[in-house]
Amino acid sequence: MKLLWLQASGCGGCTQSLLGAESRRGVFARLAGAGVEVLFHPAVSEASGADALALLADAADGRLEFDALCVEGALLRGPNGSGRFHVLAGSGVPMIDWVRRLAARARHVLAIGSCTAFGGISAGGDNPTEACGLQFDGAEPGGLLGAGFRAGGGLPVINVAGCPAHADWIVDTLMALAGGAFSATDLDALQRPRFYAEQLVHHGCPKNEFYEFKASAQKPSDLGCLMENLGCKGTQAHADCNVRPWYGVGSCIRGGFSCIACTEPGFEEPGHPFMETPKVAGIPIGLPLDMPKAWFVALAALSKSATPKRVRDAATADQPAMLPSIRKGPRK
Repeated sequence: MKLLWLQASGCGGCTQSLLGAESRRGVFARLAGAGVEVLFHPAVSEASGADALALLADAADGRLEFDALCVEGALLRGPNGSGRFHVLAGSGVPMIDWVRRLAARARHVLAIGSCTAFGGISAGGDNPTEACGLQFDGAEPGGLLGAGFRAGGGLPVINVAGCPAHADWIVDTLMALAGGAFSATDLDALQRPRFYAEQLVHHGCPKNEFYEFKASAQKPSDLGCLMENLGCKGTQAHADCNVRPWYGVGSCIRGGFSCIACTEPGFEEPGHPFMETPKVAGIPIGLPLDMPKAWFVALAALSKSATPKRVRDAATADQPAMLPSIRKGPRK
């Protein structure tokens, strides 16, 4: 499977995430072992300047065959739909035109990161650049390519969402496509690969004991659950960050930071500071996706009444002061 990678309006964070996943063999050797050949990537390819433009022109005109188009970064349609806010250097042609031409030739089209999937950070605020995703504008189907777009292989745009996207989400998606083991049923309603989007960041969270007893942190350094007071959206965000730690060791929550739901459309504008939890009558507005609101409220009250002292004290401390009790005799 031959791959072209373009970088549109973004920070390059998804490329940095991908490169950070290198093992002893390297991420590109891993892809090559799965039959994925990277024809061009602006950050790592030797081709540049006229050579790079010639390669892209050959691909867009059908002279160079390729299979997968990966786009990183939002697509800038402004001003007034012209795309002139972002012209591919040296070509005089707006990036959105390059993307449209290449997408029409590709067997698979992948949106790498939430900016490319939904518009992301680039589409925040008044959005004067008219930034959007490849096939979504926020949570609404459409985007640059239109809701009806299908790549040559029959699939819509595959949204490998995240800010940045986890390296393994990118690599595993490409490997599945190369092996012919990816179909429309492997995508969720927002066209994200289900292998990571069918889980919640909450699953595998290291703070789950605190969550179960609703023992909440009061300030960023506290060990307690970050949902009630510090804006954590791990119970609402579709990703496997805590089941599949980043680079095998960490996640935002494991680092002491709240989940900001970066795999979801509109995460960039929650309507409140990221590290604050909006509430009505003391109850968080953003409740878990996997249980009814009434259940959560009832269980929260019961859980708080049963919280062990060890958990309650540790929730508002930066390290546990009391270990679980030791009982004599065999475990039954």
